Parts: sequence; C-alpha cells; structure tokens
Amino acid sequence: MKNYLQILFILSFIFVNSNTAAQNQPEPGMVISEFGPSYNIENPDYKTSLTQAYKVVFDITKTSEDPSEINKYIETVARFLNIHVKAGKPLNTMEVFVVMHGGAAQTLLKNEFYQEVYKTDNPNIALFEALSDNGVQIILCGQTSMARNISKERRIPQAQISLSAMTALVQLQNEGFRLINF
Repeated sequence: MKNYLQILFILSFIFVNSNTAAQNQPEPGMVISEFGPSYNIENPDYKTSLTQAYKVVFDITKTSEDPSEINKYIETVARFLNIHVKAGKPLNTMEVFVVMHGGAAQTLLKNEFYQEVYKTDNPNIALFEALSDNGVQIILCGQTSMARNISKERRIPQAQISLSAMTALVQLQNEGFRLINF
C-alpha cells in the first residue's frame, strides 16, 4: 500500500507540473498563426481598450545574431497583432507600420540576394508576406537601401522605399503614430 501511495503521489506531481508547463507555453496567433506566438493573460489588471484606434510604428534596426533564424524584432510585430486580436481587439482598429534601417534592412533582401550575403535562405520572407497580407506597411530607409545595395530589384516586393527612416518616422509620428523602438 505504501508503494502504491508513493507511485500515486509521483504521478500526481508529474501531472500537475506538466499541466503548469503546458499553461506556460505560448500559443499560435489568431491573425498570423505561423509567427508571433503569445501567452494567454487572463483578466489583466491594466485593461486593453477594444475600441481605441492603435496607430503604431515599429522602428527596427537590429537583426538576428544567426541569419538563418527569423528576426525576433520583426516577429514582435506579428505578436502585437496576435495578442490584441486574441484579447478581443478588432484587427481593423490597428494601423501598423514597420520602418526598417541599419542592419535589419538586410532582412528585406529577396532570397537569392540574402543567400549571397549570408549563405542561407532568408527566413523572414514568409513573415513579411504574412504581415503585409494583414495590412502592415513595411518601409525601408532609402539611405540604408543605397548604402547596403538593397535596390528595388534586390528587395522583397512588400517593402516600400522612403527618403530616409528619419523622414518616415517623423511623418508617421506627426500623423499620430506611436513609436515602438528596437
């Protein structure tokens, strides 16, 4: 009987810990299921406005340490959409721009040109496509594009060129967009 109780105790400990671990795993997104997994936050103290318009511009300059991995800063944009829609916020209440410059601009290269630079496929292309398909505007700094040879022929079609990242950021903030900086 003692061995039976010990086994039962061990099994219940494993069950409780496995359930806790499962609860602490990020879930796929509701908008972009392949990217931007997030944790479920039940009944947060600071409530999310479901009606307020969100006008957001992500300023991304950093890149992945490993060029064969998705840029986590870009994936945060997918997470932003996913967490808010999961919380009940309609997608059409969010207007999102991404301004890319510095080292992060290389993630906008078409696969064949990314391979020339990094000797691996560009893991970010499907992410940019999914973001664009969900209304996210992707802006590439014109100054960075010239300095890093990211011409229209070499970049993915989802990327729009601006005079500079500074120009795009100032204009968008003047239009009421809130800056999230990486």
